[in-house]
Amino acid sequence: MTGWKLPAFGVFVAWGLWSFVPKLTVRYIDPRSAAIFEGLGTLIVAFGLLWSMEWRPQSHPAGVALALSTGMLGLLGALSFLVAVDRGPVSLVTMLSALYPALTVSLAVLFLGETITLRQGCGMFLALVSMALIVG
Repeated sequence: MTGWKLPAFGVFVAWGLWSFVPKLTVRYIDPRSAAIFEGLGTLIVAFGLLWSMEWRPQSHPAGVALALSTGMLGLLGALSFLVAVDRGPVSLVTMLSALYPALTVSLAVLFLGETITLRQGCGMFLALVSMALIVG
């Protein structure tokens, strides 16, 4: 696997585990406490990255603001996920929350001018249908 495929496989593994481990976590601590420790886990990785960059990350005001927003949205999403798996079955919560790319793709088409094929659009439509079936 070269180029984008190996990192994409890394996402598959990391996020697959990320979606499963919280159900075990909320057996022992409440979702808000779990979110705090998740944030600390993120800091551990961030400090490792800082160290690997010799403590000199790139900075640009817009890039920093967007990255901070991404971090905040990520932790808010993680907290929402923790509350959901605390209250419901991880199998359904994960399936529903894993449909987030439909929103991402829609935003990319609307704001970034990216295009999707008819086949991909049909796939997104079916993802929305599956969301209705899961929730309904």
